Amino acid sequence: MPDSIDLTQKQYIVLVQCHIVKERCPGYLCEKAFHERTGGFSQYPKDKAYRMLSMTCGGCCGRAVHRKLTQFLRTIAKKEGITKEQIVVQLSSCITNDNYHAPPCPHLDYIRTVIARIGLDVRDASVVSATSEKRRREGRYHS
Repeated sequence: MPDSIDLTQKQYIVLVQCHIVKERCPGYLCEKAFHERTGGFSQYPKDKAYRMLSMTCGGCCGRAVHRKLTQFLRTIAKKEGITKEQIVVQLSSCITNDNYHAPPCPHLDYIRTVIARIGLDVRDASVVSATSEKRRREGRYHS
């Protein structure tokens, strides 16, 4: 998943997860993927320490992402001087990918638009499940 975001300049990752999925999912596999730098986190340098915050989208339609992220930006700028250029939003696989939880979020484009208005960089996916990848190859799941 190469992109033009310079991840070496980032200090903070905000992982946004599906509110409905988080009612059941503890987030362990996303945290594991981050620490092992696998899946959607594979492009992050392994030798760089990042801080990570996990939050949900707030529920359908994801509009709470705007409130949560803008409050986070105000607080972290005031308390630590960290700017939005030092932050990247990682949309979890339960939002971006067809998987055993559900198809991709029906509000994905809207959530991306909200994040773009704030001016934050955004990346897709967290966990890349071997089972889901197999089902994509079989045509049962769509990318």
